[in-house]
Amino acid sequence: MRFGRFLALSLTIALAFSPALAGPARAKDQAAGSGAAADQVKKIDDAVRVLQEMMKESDKGIPEGLVRDCAGIAIIPDVLRAGLVIGGRHGRGVLVVRTKDGGWSDPSFIELTGGSIGWQAGVQSADIILVFRTPRSVEHIGEGKFTLGADAGIAAGPIGRSAEASTDSELKAEILSYSRSRGLYAGLTLQGSSLQEDRKANGDFYGQVLSPKDIFAGKVKGAPEAAGRLRTALGAFIKR
Repeated sequence: MRFGRFLALSLTIALAFSPALAGPARAKDQAAGSGAAADQVKKIDDAVRVLQEMMKESDKGIPEGLVRDCAGIAIIPDVLRAGLVIGGRHGRGVLVVRTKDGGWSDPSFIELTGGSIGWQAGVQSADIILVFRTPRSVEHIGEGKFTLGADAGIAAGPIGRSAEASTDSELKAEILSYSRSRGLYAGLTLQGSSLQEDRKANGDFYGQVLSPKDIFAGKVKGAPEAAGRLRTALGAFIKR
């Protein structure tokens, strides 16, 4: 009988400390919303993966200067194409913006939906990256939802190490869009697509109700460790 009580007590203690035993980063990630935040942590880790793969492919990817000078960047991994001809697309990702000190904000989770115009032939899923070139273009997402091409000008972005070959439409666009599939980059037409905050994902990740404006203004207290991993990956991309 005493052994049974001792065993039950031991299991209770072990479960209570299991997040800490899993390591500091994992424990801090779990603190944000326990199991509910797991999907958001994975989404951030997928975004980090996209950035790390971008670093290996700079000669055929997004010009470094565009990211270095941008006001914000959205990374939406594994956007699915629904339908072969006139289908749609849907994906969830993260958006970070520049802070006043030149760093990066905590991420706000976002959702992209829209028609399939602009997909490359044979591509069923792709990573999508949006480079926000002006503070005004970032402000739109703070309102909760906006339409690309209507509320903010968007164009398929230039490819390669240098942005010198940009066309006039690319230079004037507030947002540049890219798709990446099977290691190949291409400018992607996203006219008419809708970009909006993923309020539920933000709540699950941070454990409290926060608007994108609150997140970008630095009002998050005790952000999960995954947010720091994303900032580190962005810093490494720019400093290489």
